[in-house]
Amino acid sequence: MGVELWVPELGGRFDPRNPSHKMLMSVLGGMSESERQHVQARVRAAMDAQVLNEGRHQGGRTPYGYVVVDGGPHPNPRKAAEGFRLRVLAIDEPAAEVVRRIFAEYLDGKGDRAIANGLNLDGIPCPSARRPEQNRHRLADGWQGSTTRSILENPRYTGYAIFGRWAKHETLLNPDDVGAGHVVRFRRAAPDRIVRSRQPAHPKIVSVEDFTQAQLMRRSRAAGGLRGIAKLERERPAAKHTYLLKGLVRCDICARRMQGAVIRKGIYYRCIARTMAPGSPVLADHPKTVNLREDVVIPPLNAWLCQVFDPDNRDETVAAMAGAQPGGSGTGRETVEKRLKAAEARLRRHQAAIEAGVDPAALVDAMNLAQAERQAAREELENLPESATIDAAEVYAMLDSLGDVERALNSRNPDRITQVYRDLGLQVLYDNKKEAVVVTASPRVDNVCVRGGTRSQIRGRSPNFWEVMCGRYMTSRPLLHSAAAEGLSLLVFGGHGRLASLLKRSEFRGQLKHVVQ
Repeated sequence: MGVELWVPELGGRFDPRNPSHKMLMSVLGGMSESERQHVQARVRAAMDAQVLNEGRHQGGRTPYGYVVVDGGPHPNPRKAAEGFRLRVLAIDEPAAEVVRRIFAEYLDGKGDRAIANGLNLDGIPCPSARRPEQNRHRLADGWQGSTTRSILENPRYTGYAIFGRWAKHETLLNPDDVGAGHVVRFRRAAPDRIVRSRQPAHPKIVSVEDFTQAQLMRRSRAAGGLRGIAKLERERPAAKHTYLLKGLVRCDICARRMQGAVIRKGIYYRCIARTMAPGSPVLADHPKTVNLREDVVIPPLNAWLCQVFDPDNRDETVAAMAGAQPGGSGTGRETVEKRLKAAEARLRRHQAAIEAGVDPAALVDAMNLAQAERQAAREELENLPESATIDAAEVYAMLDSLGDVERALNSRNPDRITQVYRDLGLQVLYDNKKEAVVVTASPRVDNVCVRGGTRSQIRGRSPNFWEVMCGRYMTSRPLLHSAAAEGLSLLVFGGHGRLASLLKRSEFRGQLKHVVQ
């Protein structure tokens, strides 16, 4: 605007093109900011002391349920001489009754939104409607869940003065244009920054015990996530439908999990094309919606499972499960052996070529490469883990751990049926074109556990004592045979059902003297 800036420390006019002037202005700005922060710290320390020792009301919007009244002359003589008066909080009885009602209903089990809905139905004005002069930023459109939550979390209703629950933060409107200014935002302060008076400072609306109980309830509900919070909303109806195949059904076209839904009182599993990523290649063959009705799948599925795990078909099931294991191929041994054979075959061909009169210098690089591949394959074979296959005895023990599958599937408890499906490793694939459902069950028969598996480990404690650390289905028959041959005692942690099933077999009966579980 053509206005010149004169700075006393510069002895005259500020020249923005002068590097010395710019450096001095930066120093002066830093010193001013430092002094500003010192003033803020001194003022905040003084206000904290006033709240802590005197319980003084430091201003701001009055909490709902209180009004500000005259408390006599200001305790500071200078301010008292200037006409300032002390302001204290007093109870606004109609609003205080609403606060007591909110705490009582919350302790009775209602949630934030349920309490707010009840207040709106009773025609009780919300805080912004009751005090519009101090809530100009509010719409006065009724009680909200956030309104009741702020009341339930405000400790000032216990009669103690609280200061510093919120802290002001200045945020730039445009980080690329500092001259555009900033806006003030309020954030929750750290717990160590909140100050509470030593003695009650104003009349209480709720007791400390009720307030503390409400906070404990809020924390317990929040610890359970959304499900725990939903328990507070008593007006929210409980789920009427249980999806037995939740997370188990996949679409054959896109291989995605199908989502459960209720359509005309029937439970369906749906795969919707519009939820797929635009441009996906499977969209060309995917219908807009693929629907699979649950009651069409469950009866034949349960009948098949009951037939497979029927005690009369036990031997056939064990033979099928034991024969379906991948054997040594699961560890990649066959692939490594093929590489080893290929490397040895190349070496033999090169040696035959040299014997036939080929210059050995021309085959040096090829022979070195083949020898390196052969050595790498040999070392890889030596370090491969043992096969994870198990014998029929362990499959029998696994079936024992499943319990009575038919009884669980015929029960009326949806949770029990779903758990059976999970234990059996059920997978359902729906082919929409053929209108066919392919169901596979793969119970845990391999030595698989957390973080890549847990194998039985033997740690010697004494000549006649072994400690067996085993997980689920981990205790092996060779280990028990060795223990029986040595006449040792076993101390087992975990896998008790698996061990008990093995010990019932005739080959171990009476062989192991002591088993401590």
